[in-house]
Amino acid sequence: MTARGAGEGGALDAVIFDWGGTLAEYAAVELLDMWQLAAHHLAPHVEFAGAPGDLAAHEARVAARLAAVEAAFWERTVADQRAGTLAELLAEASAALGADVAEALLEETAVRYLDAWTPHIRHDAEAAEVLRALRGYGLRIGLLSNTHWPRAFHERFLERDGLAALIDARVYSSELSYMKPHASAFAAALAAVGVREPGRAVFVGDRAFDDVHGAQQAGLRAVLRHNPAVPGYDVTPDGRIERLSELVPLVEGWLRATAQRGRG
Repeated sequence: MTARGAGEGGALDAVIFDWGGTLAEYAAVELLDMWQLAAHHLAPHVEFAGAPGDLAAHEARVAARLAAVEAAFWERTVADQRAGTLAELLAEASAALGADVAEALLEETAVRYLDAWTPHIRHDAEAAEVLRALRGYGLRIGLLSNTHWPRAFHERFLERDGLAALIDARVYSSELSYMKPHASAFAAALAAVGVREPGRAVFVGDRAFDDVHGAQQAGLRAVLRHNPAVPGYDVTPDGRIERLSELVPLVEGWLRATAQRGRG
């Protein structure tokens, strides 16, 4: 764990977290299960030029086509920082495939529990303990996630793992006009946790550009959680952590430094 200027800055009122790669384990193929479900339902009804005769192989090809639509959609939203919704993504997938992908998903998931087709979504084992410790200092806890998924998707997993009650406010880009690193996304998160001065909040994330650069440009302090799967960016975070639990002593140091200045 390293910190830049642990004694700098004013009082701290809130800690706001990224979700995937920070509070939750990083999932490189977040929508893969969804595309596989849709492909299973649609494969018998759609045809591609040169499509293989084997149904399993055809399902895989349909799923790959849908995943390619997602990749292009995500790349475009990242480029202009405009938030995208799952509904928009499914509409593009339907247009590309020539079939109603959303309806196929509804029919497939009607007979399955969400947990059964998203087994890769797991929260960090240290998350609950870290959130409790930070709340013990009187800090408000927030979450700001770049996501196509609607709120209900994330809330289900947060509630399943006992984290929802530990996070005072959750903000998802699927409900915003722009996503991180756009300043308005961080402004929405600050408003949600009731912090008017950005410098009185710290953002914790695993992406140097979206999370650290974006937060600092918006006036927040920023802590980078190392994630080797994420591209780097030339930015100096206010703190660096490898494990989530390392955040607690880092924040404690900032709080102690502020208290000492107050007594001085």
